[in-house]
Amino acid sequence: MKVVRTPEDRFENLPDYNFPGNYVEVEKGLRLHYLDEGDKEKPTVLLLHGEPSWSYLYRKMIPVLSKDFRVIAPDLIGFGKSDKPIHQQDYSYQKHMDWISTFIQKLDLKDMVLFCQDWGGLIGLRLITEMEDLFAMVIASNTTLPTGKTPMPESFLKWRAYSQHSPGFNIGKVIEMGTLQPLTEEVMAVYNAPFPSEEYKAGARIFPMLVPIDHDDPEAVKNRQAWEKLRQWDKPFLTIFGDGDDIMKGAEQVFQNLVPGAKGQNHTLLNAGHFIQEEKGEELAELLVVFYRSNTTDIN
Repeated sequence: MKVVRTPEDRFENLPDYNFPGNYVEVEKGLRLHYLDEGDKEKPTVLLLHGEPSWSYLYRKMIPVLSKDFRVIAPDLIGFGKSDKPIHQQDYSYQKHMDWISTFIQKLDLKDMVLFCQDWGGLIGLRLITEMEDLFAMVIASNTTLPTGKTPMPESFLKWRAYSQHSPGFNIGKVIEMGTLQPLTEEVMAVYNAPFPSEEYKAGARIFPMLVPIDHDDPEAVKNRQAWEKLRQWDKPFLTIFGDGDDIMKGAEQVFQNLVPGAKGQNHTLLNAGHFIQEEKGEELAELLVVFYRSNTTDIN
């Protein structure tokens, strides 16, 4: 597997992102970057991003959360400051699962509160069924766990095609396409920072193609098995979705109807698009703290 690392100077003087970086090897020769903020003695919140963003997406949430939590925000392999295999065939749904599982085990994370959005949910929501004892609560935001049973909306199919055929695949513009409010050129440049050339974009381009949309896809089978466990999940489960997301619209109701731990929780729709952390980061963080406090007596 041939891997590239984005030069560090691409990440200098980023607005509102002055967090020190940390690294762990999740496979021989494959380094994953993560943020580790707050007191290590406090409860852990794990923030999983999706496609094609990175931990910069959580810059507005981390300062709020780090007052009450140890905040862990990894960059998925192929994104952010993490290593990037240059061939699309080196990425798979299961490999992303394995990389994050290894990451959790190497950091010895326990009793986690999971916040997941987009592919962070495709990974995280399956992960909680495989490592159930390590998770205490879940917040799902603008995500789903596809099983191949329900046809994907036309908007997703268009996005899938765009990811494969867009000549430049401007990551910053992609993020802006998923927000209701326009982004500044400065912010879009930061989302582009991890990808100085096409060689670095294999992971970002292939991700939409890894979504299991066919019933017979082996990953769809695994997700159906995960749903069987989610139907028994009685730990606290909250949905906070952006109401302007055409692709994920209505997915929150599936969780609310099928996951026992979602019953009686204060589910919320915010005026935001798909990348809800970008538009409502501080509010999301505050809602997460309220959710945690309302379901435990451990936080001070």
